[in-house]
Amino acid sequence: MEACIRLENAAFSYGDHLIFRGLSLQLEGGQILCLLGPNGCGKTTLLRCVSGLSPMPEGRVLLGRDIASLSEIERARIMGFVFQEHHVLFPYTVLDVVRMGRAPHLGLFSVPSQRDTQIAEEAIEAVGIGRLRLKRYTEISGGERQLALIARALAQEPHILLLDEPTSHLDFGNQTLILETIQRLARERGLAVLMATHVPDHALFVATQVALMKAGGFVASGAPDEVVTEKNLRELYGIEVKIIQVNVADRAAPVRSAIPLLRSSAGPRDVAASYLGKEGDWP
Repeated sequence: MEACIRLENAAFSYGDHLIFRGLSLQLEGGQILCLLGPNGCGKTTLLRCVSGLSPMPEGRVLLGRDIASLSEIERARIMGFVFQEHHVLFPYTVLDVVRMGRAPHLGLFSVPSQRDTQIAEEAIEAVGIGRLRLKRYTEISGGERQLALIARALAQEPHILLLDEPTSHLDFGNQTLILETIQRLARERGLAVLMATHVPDHALFVATQVALMKAGGFVASGAPDEVVTEKNLRELYGIEVKIIQVNVADRAAPVRSAIPLLRSSAGPRDVAASYLGKEGDWP
C-alpha cells in the first residue's frame, strides 16, 4: 500500500537555530504514528512542516505528490490539523465551529449548504458529542472543546489527521476519551493520524508506530513495543523509567505502561541537570 504521508530528509531552522535535520517517515491509512519527545524538541514544528504551514528549506513532504505543489485549499482538503491551543472569541455554537471545517470546500463568497451542515453534524456524531451540537462552544468543557475541534477537522473530509498534543490540559478521563476517539477514527475511517505527544503511555496505548524525537533528530522509530523501552525513554527524558505489563482479561495482549521512578534523594539541581544535561548552567 502506498503511504499517505512520506517525509523525506526533512530539515528546518529558525534563522541559525537548527530545529531538526534528516528526518524521514511514512504513514499509511488506518495507522497512528506518535511523535514522542520532550518539550521543545520540535514536534509541533515538524507537524507544521508536514501541513505546509512552515515551508522546509530541505527535504520534502509527499501526499501522493509534493506538498509544495499544492495550494492551501488543496492541502486543507487532504489534511485536518488540530492545534494545541485554540481560542474562540465569539459565542458560536458547536455546530457553527464544526461547520467551519467545510471552508476548503466552499467558494469565496459561498455559504454552507444543507449538505455541508449534514457533514458537520455527522462529524459531531462521529466524536460522540451530538448532545452538544447547539451548545455554545465557549461554555463547554476542555475535553468537549477538543472533541469539537477534532470534529471540525473531520468535517474537512481529510485523509490525514495531524494532532498537536490533543490531550494537553485535560483530566485523566478526558485524555482517555480523546485517545479512544482517535483510535476509533483511524480504524473505522482509515485515517492516517500523525500525533505529537510528550506522554509515553499515549504512544503505548494507541500508536501503530512511534518516532522518538530529541536534539533535532529521531532517536528511534518503529513499532511501539520495540521503540518505547526503558533504555530509550531514559535517553529521551533523562530520568529512570520502568515499563510494566498488565494482563487484562478481555485483551489479547498485555497492556504496557511507562512509570517514572522518582529519586527521593535527588535535589532540584540534580533532577534539572539530569534532564537538561547542563550541570554548570543551573543557577
